Amino acid sequence: MTSWKAAALAAILVCAPLAACDKPAEHASQSSTVQIGGPFQLVDMNGRPVTEKTLLGKPTAIFFGFTYCPEVCPTTMAEMTAWLKALGPEADKLNVVFVSVDPERDTPEQLKLYLSNFDRRIQGFTGTPENIAKTAKAYRVYYQKVATDGGGYTLDHSSAIYLFDAQGRFVEPIGYGGPPERGLGQLRALLKG
Repeated sequence: MTSWKAAALAAILVCAPLAACDKPAEHASQSSTVQIGGPFQLVDMNGRPVTEKTLLGKPTAIFFGFTYCPEVCPTTMAEMTAWLKALGPEADKLNVVFVSVDPERDTPEQLKLYLSNFDRRIQGFTGTPENIAKTAKAYRVYYQKVATDGGGYTLDHSSAIYLFDAQGRFVEPIGYGGPPERGLGQLRALLKG
């Protein structure tokens, strides 16, 4: 699957359940018939078990990607780092999670090394291929391994950041490549509840 086809599919997967991405967050989540989010059993970048309950009590921003990603993931993590800095002390009231869709290469140690390049508050989660697949399905995240020349591989994957309230309810996505001030505004609104 080409990158533009993957991006189009990812946009459909994110927007279709909401009927329209431009709806206000309250209306979109109330009118949605598709659940986004759910139970998971993964490990964090320190090797500790984590579940969806680990994130309750604070609003959460979750991004699904992989550490060998050449563009979307580092760009998104750099934007998130800038947003967290702009939020100042308020950023401490937010969970920010990078969930790997490449468990073969993204060990806890690899996640820790990769995320050391970004804001220290960004947590990394990984797990078995089966647990990653279950988590991605619960969060309506698309990902697919794509062979590359020389016997390696890359991954096509959804590119949105998913926002959840402190009770774990889906609020809205932050779309990839949107204006930085819009993403920052969405995080501020999430923190205000």
